[in-house]
Amino acid sequence: MRLATTISFGILWNCVLRGQICLANPDSKRLYDDLLSNYNRLIRPVVNHTETVTVKLGLRLSQLVDLNLKDQILTTNVWIEHEWHDYKFTWEPTEYGGVREIYVPSEHIWLPDIILYNNADGDYIVKTMTKAILHHDGKVLWNPPAIFKSSCEIDVEFFPFDTQVCHLKFGSWSFDGFQVDLVHIDAVPGNSTVDYGMDLSEYYLNVEWDILSVPAERHIKYYPCCPEPYPDIYFNMIIRRKPLFYIVNLIIPCVGIFYLSILVFYLPAQSKQKTGLVITLLVSQTLYLTLIIEVIPATSLTLPLLGRYLLFSMVWIAIAIILTAGVINIHYRQPSTHKMQPWVRRVFIQKLPRILMMRVPMQVIKDSMGSRRSKFLRQSDPVISEKTLTGEDQDEGPHTTGNGNGEQKENGNGKKNGDPNGSKGSDFKGHLNGLYNGLANIMTTTCDLGPDSRSQIAPFAVEKAVHNIMFIKHHMKRQDEFDAEDQDWGIVAMVLDRLFLYMFGASALFGSYMILSNSPEEDPEHTEPIDIIHSKIAAEDRMSSTLLD
Repeated sequence: MRLATTISFGILWNCVLRGQICLANPDSKRLYDDLLSNYNRLIRPVVNHTETVTVKLGLRLSQLVDLNLKDQILTTNVWIEHEWHDYKFTWEPTEYGGVREIYVPSEHIWLPDIILYNNADGDYIVKTMTKAILHHDGKVLWNPPAIFKSSCEIDVEFFPFDTQVCHLKFGSWSFDGFQVDLVHIDAVPGNSTVDYGMDLSEYYLNVEWDILSVPAERHIKYYPCCPEPYPDIYFNMIIRRKPLFYIVNLIIPCVGIFYLSILVFYLPAQSKQKTGLVITLLVSQTLYLTLIIEVIPATSLTLPLLGRYLLFSMVWIAIAIILTAGVINIHYRQPSTHKMQPWVRRVFIQKLPRILMMRVPMQVIKDSMGSRRSKFLRQSDPVISEKTLTGEDQDEGPHTTGNGNGEQKENGNGKKNGDPNGSKGSDFKGHLNGLYNGLANIMTTTCDLGPDSRSQIAPFAVEKAVHNIMFIKHHMKRQDEFDAEDQDWGIVAMVLDRLFLYMFGASALFGSYMILSNSPEEDPEHTEPIDIIHSKIAAEDRMSSTLLD
């Protein structure tokens, strides 16, 4: 109040100092009184009721406020341009001091009842009643601002690389086409389509959407109830999403988590974190799928691109869990519960490791081709391992005997026991066999004694000792063969892990390429955004940035 008083006093003091009298424009006041003194704003401005009032309608887009995908609502800030002719608002400028136009409150004149037909959540009509401009030839201009919330059918098939087509449908609510005809303000006679249907000169660029095209179309609709036509105008907006935000925050993490699941098959089967890792990755993908569901509309017509990729990755991670459980089961199999079939040993130990470029000990591959041998003997005695490959009997192998002259006989391989190469065949089993033969000779010698000798108790003690030694021998042999076959199950699990690693990696790369490379077909004529071209505000911002640089 104090500021307004100061300004009024300053204006009055300026007029007094200049010796002038500050009066209102009398010509404009007289013109206003003459035009609106007997004007009825409820009657159409026509001389004959059969005449048609032609209303030219235009739209100036100021801001694309929001596009709510879940609720499918487009919020726009626009200026609606109305233009029509009112014969009651005509005058001669020379009679009113050269006044050619005048501003009047829009509440005092007739206004066309143009509303937004596809209104979703907001006002159907303009609420801000700005002043209208009256020209001396009867032309009336009225450009009120409005914020509309219109319904927009969202196509989420290629989300987040999607292109949406939204429209604003305007038409008269009360009058038919014979009373109020609606045409685009830039329409060419005989053509119902305008390529540049929205004015983007005052448009503020949106950070999420690019405007590719803004065509406008005039339609005439006939309803079953009435024979009269009802014209309307569709202001279409073809907009394309800027996907950088979703690439950084959704796509890259989802792809990274999916590829991390490949490492599950690189961990050894005895690792305790093998199953925990893949389950954690599955939970992470489920979390991202929940985020996508909160953004996109609940539609059953199609599945979005990112949703398809998340579903693909979740399915494969679930398969990885099943395969991991199977590999762990195979790794911890015991010969006492599972017998390895010959084809399993032939495929997974002899053939697949070479194909998968794995380094499996050659001795294990050779042993898998013949009879099973104890792991201790395979690792400590290469000569006996060769005997195993030739199929020679290992339980009844030759042993060394000496003659009375101290000479040495040849062993079963044709080599003398004194030979250094032949001495390599003296393994643990050979010692047991020699001990057994020696004890047997003692038993035979003892038995040749007389029946009254006290040594008759010796054969029983020696026989018991030999029996215990042979029991230990066979037990150790069975234990070593048990351990050797248990090691073979571990090798089979390792080969399966490597096989699944290659298969999973190839399918992940192929599936990611096929899904993420699927993009919508674009119109060759509308690939570049036009908002940055037509917007004067964007041009000013670029100029300011250039000057600052």
